[in-house]
Amino acid sequence: MNEPDRWRHMATAPRDGSRILVTVRSSEQGPAEVDVAYWSNGDRFGAEGWRASDSAPGCIVEYAEPELKCWMPMPSANLNRASAPSPWEGDDDRQLDGSGI
Repeated sequence: MNEPDRWRHMATAPRDGSRILVTVRSSEQGPAEVDVAYWSNGDRFGAEGWRASDSAPGCIVEYAEPELKCWMPMPSANLNRASAPSPWEGDDDRQLDGSGI
């Protein structure tokens, strides 16, 4: 992945269990936010789908497809970077990844 700090469409997100950053859409529960998620093939804890467990220790959060707006790979350790990326705030999902072509 040549451009790790770029938001991409969820349709291109890896479904191999690797952890990625996702933008969780804003809702009546709050504004958009970034979370760490991974694809689960389903197990005794729940059905197949996107899950997050890093942001709430001891709690597995399941996300429905429409809740997640976009993704990017986990950043590499960079001591010059002080914070996580901001959530995608674009008006149109087609703006992501040059997909308007």
